[in-house]
Amino acid sequence: MKALYSMIWQDKKDVLLAMAAGTISGLTAVALFAQSGFLISKAALMPPFYIILILTAFLKLFGVVKSASKYGERYISHRVTFRFMSAVRMRFFKKLVGQANLLHTYKSGDLLNRITSDVDVLQNFFLRVVYPPFIALFVFLATILFTVWFSPWISLILMIGFIFTSTIVPAFLISQKRNMDRSSVKRVFSNDATEYLYGYRDLQLHNQLASKEQALQKISLDYSRQIRQEMNREQSAHFWNQLISLLTAFFIVGVGAYLVSIGDLDGLYFAMLILISLTVFESAIGLAVVPSHYLNAEEATNRLEEVCSTPAINSKPLVRDKRLKITCDKVSYSYEQSIHPAISQVSFAVSPGKKVAIVGQSGSGKSTIFQLLIQELQPSSGNILVNEQSIVEIEKQQLWDQMSIQLQHNHFFSGTLRDNLLLAKPAAPDEELQHVLNQVFISKPLDSPIYEKGSNLSGGEKQRLAFARVLLKNTELWLLDEPFTSVDAKTEAHLFDTLLNCGRDKTIILITHKLTDLARMDNILLMDNGELTESGTFEQLMSARGLFYKMYQGQKR
Repeated sequence: MKALYSMIWQDKKDVLLAMAAGTISGLTAVALFAQSGFLISKAALMPPFYIILILTAFLKLFGVVKSASKYGERYISHRVTFRFMSAVRMRFFKKLVGQANLLHTYKSGDLLNRITSDVDVLQNFFLRVVYPPFIALFVFLATILFTVWFSPWISLILMIGFIFTSTIVPAFLISQKRNMDRSSVKRVFSNDATEYLYGYRDLQLHNQLASKEQALQKISLDYSRQIRQEMNREQSAHFWNQLISLLTAFFIVGVGAYLVSIGDLDGLYFAMLILISLTVFESAIGLAVVPSHYLNAEEATNRLEEVCSTPAINSKPLVRDKRLKITCDKVSYSYEQSIHPAISQVSFAVSPGKKVAIVGQSGSGKSTIFQLLIQELQPSSGNILVNEQSIVEIEKQQLWDQMSIQLQHNHFFSGTLRDNLLLAKPAAPDEELQHVLNQVFISKPLDSPIYEKGSNLSGGEKQRLAFARVLLKNTELWLLDEPFTSVDAKTEAHLFDTLLNCGRDKTIILITHKLTDLARMDNILLMDNGELTESGTFEQLMSARGLFYKMYQGQKR
């Protein structure tokens, strides 16, 4: 929460101006009604006409000042809020940049809820948490000091009423709200709603749509019930503050009448004091919900900070005094809440210009190694070196600039075929783009439309388009994760030839479960249950007649 206060205070000039305008608005509202009460009482005594004119002029002056200061207060306070929200979003999203492993830790629905709803909750922090207590305190303090001149007893009643509305009622609301955990239900609802949308087609195909909708409806009702309960508590707090303000005015009427009867209070000021008591609580009634907004902001801040709690790493530039060499030294990695490590004590080296295939059955840890090599994940233990430089210390963008990467699942943007190719090489001319399309057997024109996420492309077309990006970027180090699994055998053989021919002087790390054509690779690493069990050339592994030999023979059948 200290960070929120410091971000608000960065705009301290407008903060002070907003508080000054709010205080003036509150005081002139009190003065307007006080002046009205005094004018009514004074007019009953038939004073000279110029007295009435002077009092009426002050009445109009207070009205103008009240309206102008209210407008200024709203304008400046909302300007502070917008700047504060800009600072909050920038601070949060700057921390998010580079944390590509968030989806391994948080479900997408929960993450989306945090970066949208939780950020939006903080917009109430200044207007409904920081700002109202100061305004109410300033207005009440000035009013109590004013009324004590006429009657200390009435000032005391006002003070007691202020203590109840600003402290006791909000404290009661805090005690109720702290016992209510709305975030867990909200998180479950967000996650289930997101999964429902993602899996809508599968739920339909397996006839589970109705049951999933029923479960989602039940969670929605629980969440709605909690929101209604919170709103009822806030309305109840408003009611009690309103009741206390009316009771305070009622006591002032009774005590004031008694003081007038015994001569301790001039009856000329009695109506003025009553109207003051009715007006001054306008700035205090809203204090009832300050604790609710404070706790919401605290909860949202904690959830946002939890996402951004990854320790900062002092990144260094990639040293480029020679060609890149990749070394894995006893690398292990475990996913969150996983019992067994995804990979354990994996060690190997890839020299510049070498072609290395990492193979194994599904779930053996191949793609985990790939994610570690491109710095999507950080090793749980061990180290990955790039030219004797720890990969976790290298600036990610500098590392990625030296890599041509094809993921298992690549994203394609809504636009044209040309747009999606230029992502890899923005300055590439159409002739070069058309050449790589020919290399990957895509015969469509460059202006062919691509829908969002490439929904109008087949699985094979997506893989070929992603491979075309690798050919376009054409950096020193190529990393490909299961690049040709969705194409037919003939196309796969052609693409594999293209890979080795175009990358003859490149360093290539290929993740695959297919063992055909691996005789052309310089080294093969076999993963099994997260461990590197065999390594060597194709001939060496076949001669050893180990697990690789058995897998190869199994795929030949």
